[in-house]
Amino acid sequence: MEGRVETVCRICGLDAGEVRFDEDGLSLFVVCACCGCESGVEDGTATAVRRHRESWIGDGAPWFEPKAKQADWDLERQLASIPPEWR
Repeated sequence: MEGRVETVCRICGLDAGEVRFDEDGLSLFVVCACCGCESGVEDGTATAVRRHRESWIGDGAPWFEPKAKQADWDLERQLASIPPEWR
């Protein structure tokens, strides 16, 4: 993703507006409030992303920071926000 910043979590699709990967593709090690994934640690390859996502969904897609969950949260809508290369 060199040349653009990434703000969407590769695991769950949450876009909290925080830069997770900078324009050079370097991780800023941001922890996702939804799935708890730390950018640059658990999402370095498509295989790791898919494995982590499968585990998180298998556990019921719990929020890492429950207070951050919006009342109208919809898992399927959020998952649709994941960039195609990380699905």
